[in-house]
Amino acid sequence: MTDWTDSELSSIGGAEELQLSSRRGDGTLRPYVTIWVVRAGDDIIVRSAYGVDNPWYRRAVASGSGRIRAGGVEQDVTFGRVEPDAHPGIDAAYHAKYDRYGPGIVNTVVGEKAVSSTLRLLPAD
Repeated sequence: MTDWTDSELSSIGGAEELQLSSRRGDGTLRPYVTIWVVRAGDDIIVRSAYGVDNPWYRRAVASGSGRIRAGGVEQDVTFGRVEPDAHPGIDAAYHAKYDRYGPGIVNTVVGEKAVSSTLRLLPAD
């Protein structure tokens, strides 16, 4: 695994939305889903608005890898967990970026209920 470049962090983190595809067992990509994305420090983070039972989230966790497209960047990724102490900063990033949509929407991806459906996107070699 490598780290995101500053340019990739800016491009992906600045994108309004991200397209994410997880890999099937045979290595092929599933159809892309469009979700919100934030940059939290040097991490790219996504959360499932509908929790851990959301099909895209379950498939991503099960496969462990996939591909993303956002901000002009297309990259193979692995899906990782985040440290518990990172969640307040992730919540703040979601609020800063998406609060304009109103609390009914942004509250689906912030707070204690969102912790379990948080994935860190790591660039794959």
